[in-house]
Amino acid sequence: MDPVTTIVWIVSFVLVTVTVTGLSRRVGWSAPVVLVAVGAVVSFIPGVPQVDLEPDIVLFGLLPPLLFAAAIQTSFVDVRARRDGILLLSVGLVAFTVVVVGFATWWVVPSLTLAAAFAFGAVVAPTDTVAVKAIAGRLKLPRRLVTVLEGESLLNDATALVALNATIAAIVSVINPWAIAGDFVLAVVVGVAVGLGLGYLIAAIRKQLRAPVLDSSLALITPYLAFIPAQFLHGSGILAVVVAGLFLGYRSPTIQTAEARIAETINWRTISFLLENAVFLFIGLELAGILRGAFNSGITPPMTVLISIVVLLALFLARFVWMVLTTTLYRHGPKRLRERGWNWPTGIAVSFAGIRGVVTLAAVFLLPKETPHREFLQFLAFVVVVATLFEGLALPWIIRKLRLPPPDFAQESSEMQRLLAEAQSAGLAHLDSAVTGQEDQRVIERLHINAVFLAEALENPGSNEDEAAPAEYQRLRRSMIRVERQAVLQARSEGRYQELAVRSVLAFLDAEEAALKSSGPNKPHA
Repeated sequence: MDPVTTIVWIVSFVLVTVTVTGLSRRVGWSAPVVLVAVGAVVSFIPGVPQVDLEPDIVLFGLLPPLLFAAAIQTSFVDVRARRDGILLLSVGLVAFTVVVVGFATWWVVPSLTLAAAFAFGAVVAPTDTVAVKAIAGRLKLPRRLVTVLEGESLLNDATALVALNATIAAIVSVINPWAIAGDFVLAVVVGVAVGLGLGYLIAAIRKQLRAPVLDSSLALITPYLAFIPAQFLHGSGILAVVVAGLFLGYRSPTIQTAEARIAETINWRTISFLLENAVFLFIGLELAGILRGAFNSGITPPMTVLISIVVLLALFLARFVWMVLTTTLYRHGPKRLRERGWNWPTGIAVSFAGIRGVVTLAAVFLLPKETPHREFLQFLAFVVVVATLFEGLALPWIIRKLRLPPPDFAQESSEMQRLLAEAQSAGLAHLDSAVTGQEDQRVIERLHINAVFLAEALENPGSNEDEAAPAEYQRLRRSMIRVERQAVLQARSEGRYQELAVRSVLAFLDAEEAALKSSGPNKPHA
């Protein structure tokens, strides 16, 4: 394919991704499922080039930025508070799934070796960060449940890939069980060490940077700086990326300027949007090639249906049984676990959130050529990904039936406003001590008015019970900004001001509107 044709296909790919995602959100459909369906249909159209997703491109190219973007947006405080539950899912559940699905696959697939079956179990064991965030982002799930699911999906990739490497070694040679344990410990230690080491180094560099462009440029290569060294040191590159992302996200208020933080948020949100949705379109585009390989495996269609059903049942039952066991432990175990655990409705909801995605499809292509029924196992992995995406569609109904409480947006907004008022009170106290007496009195009065308004409005709410004073201010000020922007644009169209002045005023209004939006009620993204 010549360079011009390649560019045309890339532009078309991005255009389809953005269009399908936007339309899906508008009509309330699941964008991941629709993208997979569109890709699957397009893969059978004559003239469309066959998509063969190279595993190394996914592992080294796509996964690091995706995981890093998810990690820096994940609360380190929440992950630490739920660390026991997250570890039970990201390590214990992965190992349990490898064994259960491995034995089920070995039992039902003819002439499949146990090592190859366990390798397939490792392939389908990890939930997918992209898929989990895409599904959870549309639902009003309890914050605690979202934290557990996101923490699980961030960390279980590392466990699954270590298990996959061990089983691949068992396919091609004889291995020592102690060597597997040693490899796992090495992967964890090296991954955490590289992630923390790089996090401290990047934090030290960012403290010296004042240009948002330089800070953003460094941020874009940070996931690769964590992933590649950890991989070459026989550690977990995925774990290194996640640790570095969690660390830098937690430290960002003290190491970055406000402009750099805003720019980084926008950059990673854009990158995540494109990569997350492109991944699902890629999954669908691979269907034609995967089906051809499955048909050439010699397994009959009726047997294929039976095997698919058995594997899906084993996958679901492994997660469900594990959640029953862990929830029982939390409910009836030691006092410390009872205080930190989850209830039965939360455990059931987690058991239905085992969505697979790009990691599974990338990992299945890592199986060596010596693997029995390699092409058929690739087809099974595709079936698992698509089936679990549809399983995710049932989450809203399950959440309603379980009567899990949605996030209390009013309480969250109230907490945010109280914290902001507390911060402004501290700023006001500092202002009183910083005044030298030489300042313009009008400046001091304006600073006092701005700082005192929110605290007084919260302590002494007005008569309008439907809308608090801070919300009234935000609503009215944002409507004023819209009119002010129109006035600036009208002045520009009349040619009364130079473009530099117009752009400067528009940038000022944009910054104020963005600040008002970020301080508004915390509502879920569309």
